[in-house]
Amino acid sequence: MNKRTLGPGGPQVSALGLGCMGMSEFYGPGDDKESTAVIHRALDLGVDFLDTADMYGSGENERLVGRAVKGRRDEVVLATKFGIKRDGDTRTVENSPEYIRAACDASLQRLGVDHIDLYYMHRRDPEVPIEESVGAMGELVSQGKVRHLGLSEVSAETLRRATSVHPIAALQSEYSLFTRGLEAEILPAARELGVALVAYSPISRGILTGAVPPVEELPDDDFRKHLPRITGENAAHNAALVAGVREIAERAGITAAQLALAWVLAQGDDIVPIPGTKRLKYLEENVAAASITLTAEQLAALEKAVPADAVRGSRYPDMASIET
Repeated sequence: MNKRTLGPGGPQVSALGLGCMGMSEFYGPGDDKESTAVIHRALDLGVDFLDTADMYGSGENERLVGRAVKGRRDEVVLATKFGIKRDGDTRTVENSPEYIRAACDASLQRLGVDHIDLYYMHRRDPEVPIEESVGAMGELVSQGKVRHLGLSEVSAETLRRATSVHPIAALQSEYSLFTRGLEAEILPAARELGVALVAYSPISRGILTGAVPPVEELPDDDFRKHLPRITGENAAHNAALVAGVREIAERAGITAAQLALAWVLAQGDDIVPIPGTKRLKYLEENVAAASITLTAEQLAALEKAVPADAVRGSRYPDMASIET
């Protein structure tokens, strides 16, 4: 697996990472035994960049990842996040320095490690100056608890303010053939500042595979049941776009998921997609995408099939606390 670097002086990571969120929540019931096998197989295949967060499974995902990497810690670039507090179904965003320090200690304990390689602010509270939050995160670096800092889903302005306080290795934001809004301002700012992009949902939560069942067939514990892009009048329109992607993939002799990942990888060596899966077969399918080089003709065909503004519907039912 080729390597890519997260920011100036940041860590080198596999060109493709592994998002672990769905192993514990959001996509139906999990299986810790199979999820552990997926993580171990990822490491065996050279995927060394693992992504979790303290809110995934209300801490259970960090515990799962921590158990899985025990004994193999030196093979892993471990990323986790703070900032979203949960109380039942209620979520709030907390970025105060006091909370950041406590959240880091709690994540270290759940993960069972002595340091976090990449520590993200999961969402930003606009009521707390970003300089204060990043300053507190920088103290964690000085203390040896954290190696590198990241932000998630922030605007270009916030990213600039943050980097004036402390180097930021990575910005984690949604990016795929179906989600390209950050190309206008955010991605150019990140590149100007030397910040890598870690692209989550690079297959658009499975939508780009064309294999997501109709929303009425999804179980109640699958959060995609409420996604605007696959509900109501948007569903048929976006399904037609996916059909175009699948046609290009079939001509290339690869899967639609592999095509979607190869497209993200082709957008720049400063972009690292982190597709999530809890199934071995999908992990191996995704990893194979890292060795696919798309031709200029294939890239042009994808641009024609899915223009940047073609997708209908917002990314989430509630777009609060996004890009602040």
